[in-house]
Amino acid sequence: MKLYNYPLSSYGLKTIMALHEKAVEFETEFVNLIDEQGRLEYRKLYPIGKVPLLVLDDGHIIPESTIIIEYADAHFDTGTRLIPEDKDAARRVRFKDRMIDLYLNDSITNLTFQQRKAKADQDPALIERSEYRARVMYEFMDTALDKTEWLAGDFFSMADCSAAPALFYAQHVYPYSDYANIVSYFERLTDRDSWEKAIAHARPLLEERAAANA
Repeated sequence: MKLYNYPLSSYGLKTIMALHEKAVEFETEFVNLIDEQGRLEYRKLYPIGKVPLLVLDDGHIIPESTIIIEYADAHFDTGTRLIPEDKDAARRVRFKDRMIDLYLNDSITNLTFQQRKAKADQDPALIERSEYRARVMYEFMDTALDKTEWLAGDFFSMADCSAAPALFYAQHVYPYSDYANIVSYFERLTDRDSWEKAIAHARPLLEERAAANA
């Protein structure tokens, strides 16, 4: 299998972490989303132009991080079970995965891009809405993590793969240091070998960006 991805994509990091949790073999293909020619070339394969995209050995394509993880969990018995067989437990995992993606990750992405703009070019309404949703999610997560080790229960799941990159980027643009349970949770996430392997894909670009901003 081949995973088309831009290394700094939070959804790409989520997917790579999950694939390593599943202990499946895959290759990564760099998609240069910040280059117009790179975007045009990629759209020949996937017209929507979003990453990540999983291409199976037979050429079948599977887009969207959650759907890729659903596929891997259903088709490979190796590694970590990311979506439980129990229907109610599975529903909780899917619910928290959606909550993280839609209300935390997207809010942090909005804040990241807004903070890169000059003050006069920023969108105050978007910033206010994104900060509000991030705060709501921090409170939601901190409460949940007061009772369980992982986001959807006492087992690692797809929801945790969603949370890892969202919190990684959040610590720089909208910190959660006042939420002790989230701080401890993020330490557990980054201690996992799957996260180290995922962030290794992004580290060269992260270091390049840090050097440019120094």
